[in-house]
Parts: sequence; C-alpha cells; structure tokens
Amino acid sequence: MLYGIGDIHGMREKLEMLIENLPLQPDDQLVFIGDYVDRGPDPAGTVEYLTELGKRQPCIFLMGNHEAMFLSFLGWRGPAHFGAEAFLENGGETTLQSYDYFDSEGDFQLPPHHEQFFQDLQLWHVAGEYLFVHAGLSKEALRLSDLEYALTREQPRDLLWQRGTADLPHSLGATVVYGHTPMPDLQVRWNLPYSVGIDTGCVYGGALTAIRLPDETLFQV
Repeated sequence: MLYGIGDIHGMREKLEMLIENLPLQPDDQLVFIGDYVDRGPDPAGTVEYLTELGKRQPCIFLMGNHEAMFLSFLGWRGPAHFGAEAFLENGGETTLQSYDYFDSEGDFQLPPHHEQFFQDLQLWHVAGEYLFVHAGLSKEALRLSDLEYALTREQPRDLLWQRGTADLPHSLGATVVYGHTPMPDLQVRWNLPYSVGIDTGCVYGGALTAIRLPDETLFQV
C-alpha cells in the first residue's frame, strides 16, 4: 500500500503517534509531502525521526517551501533554494532554536545525516495513478495531458508555493496529492479525481493526516 503524509511542521510527537497507528507492512511506502520544519516545537527532532524511519520503511521525502526557505537562509544555492528573506517571518525561529543555531557563534553546520536528508529531498513523486507534490501545479501544467512532459516544464516555485490551482480540473491522468494549504476548518480537501489536499493544520491544532492509497482511507492524530 501507499501512504501520503501531510505537513508536519516540527510536531514530532504527533508524527510518532501517527506512524505507530498505521497498519504498515514491510513493503508499504510512505510519501511525505514536505514542510518538516518551522513553527512547531521540534523541527530538528522531526528530521531525526524521519531519517531513522527511512532506514526501516520505504520512504519518499518531498521538499516543502519551508525547507526551501530554511536551506536558502543557511546559504544553500540552487533552483529549489529560495525565500531566505521570508524564513523568520514564517516560523523559522523554532527551527533555528531546535538546531542550536543561536549558540553556534557563526560556525553553524547541520548534522551530516540531516544535511544528506535535505539534499535528497524531491520536488515530486509519481506512484501509479498518483502525483505527490508539496503545493500544486501551475495553470500551464494543468492544461496539458502528458504528466511526464508537464513535470519537466514545472518550476520549483509552483511546486513549492502554488495556492491557486489545487481545485482545478485537469487531464493529467493522475490524482494530485498535495499539502501546503490547509482548509479553514482544517479538514482534508477532497476534489477527486483531480486532487486531494492532506495538510490539515497539525501545527494549528488540527490533525496530522495520512491517506492510504488506493482505498483513500484516512488515519489522523
């Protein structure tokens, strides 16, 4: 089976409870939708837990816009690393505190296995009839009918920050599973067969959500 996991935002305790409650089999794959850091109390602990989880369960880790901002703030350069100027305004202080950044006296370095975790983050993942992205796709991509071609044309800014296209119909032949934008009622955002949004605002008092596919069963903490 395939599980999509919504935005975590440093809520390690909820993450651990959710994973413990999933009826996982050894070959089940977990796809994490991004936004592991910022806002919540334990971003570094969340990343630590995920690195250990990836050793015992097949996992795909996507990049979220908060990882893009964090890594840009740290000086990483690349098409997917941007937004440093907005990092602290979007909850970045909790991430810096959890990594003891303010005690580093200008000589800060990520733990090597965390650095590798961030280096390995993907911008999308296709599994069968499902496309996993953090935020969404551009309107231009949604007008196409070839999913592989559409993804080759996408820019990281759309995949990581897009908020205006989640509920639009498309002919890409895959259901888009995304996070990034919780609904005001902090519920799953159903728009089948086109998309399903699984950011249910766990850092704002909502649940942390996993969706099992293809039976679309929800698990929440």
